[in-house]
Amino acid sequence: MTQAPGVDDAGDAEQLHALASPDGRAPAPAPTFHPISPAALAAFCERLGHAFADADLLGQALTHRSWCAENAGYRSNERLEFLGDSVLGLVVTDDLYALLPDAGEGQLSRMRAAVVCSSALAEMAVELDLGEVLLLGKGERASGGRERPSILADAMEAVIGAVFLDGGINAASELVSRLVAPRLVTAGAPDHKSRLHELAASEPQREVVFEITEQGPEHDKTFHARVVLDGVPLGTGVGRSKKQAEQAAAQDTWTRLDRELGELPVREEATHG
Repeated sequence: MTQAPGVDDAGDAEQLHALASPDGRAPAPAPTFHPISPAALAAFCERLGHAFADADLLGQALTHRSWCAENAGYRSNERLEFLGDSVLGLVVTDDLYALLPDAGEGQLSRMRAAVVCSSALAEMAVELDLGEVLLLGKGERASGGRERPSILADAMEAVIGAVFLDGGINAASELVSRLVAPRLVTAGAPDHKSRLHELAASEPQREVVFEITEQGPEHDKTFHARVVLDGVPLGTGVGRSKKQAEQAAAQDTWTRLDRELGELPVREEATHG
């Protein structure tokens, strides 16, 4: 993340900390008896790329209100979610402002909305396997809460808030920028993957498959995608997320189809200014 004026100032960090509690101090730590195994938490922290000095902050970030309703003495992640939403917005706004110096307010707003929406946050949570370490009530667990996008998105924001309180604005900025950067590349871009699925759905005998491989450590993976259309390998793509790699492979596929087969001309896409 670039250090735009004001973002690295103590004043901005203090304002964000003030969101944590009415008197401006960080909230009291969550109980130390969170029933998440140390091994699972350590693996999650490795994927996250942040080692918590205060493990109780992470514990609270992973505690859904349904667990609190069934277990006394716990605090839910809702306040951390509120804080994380503000941190996320600040970091993404700063990154976009530096990345696109000629973009207007409308374009910046659309791109920010595309990468901080609930669906994008849920995708980030899935990439981190966040659902595996969430504390959920029995009902939420039984109904698939670990895969529910709304729960994952809220928990992702809470984790961002916890990282901010634990490591400050620089740690939170590093995390958010790393998670969001691959999505900034494709924000507002044509959805080539959806177009391929539309193609396959248009004729019953057609089939499109995305094959994914990955390389690198948990917190710094590179994904490779290959499109197999009607059993024939076509486009390939690389990205820092599965979604980015799939979009790159889908775009490559459309280019090959147009150039080599002359089967499907590339559709004009609306430009956004």
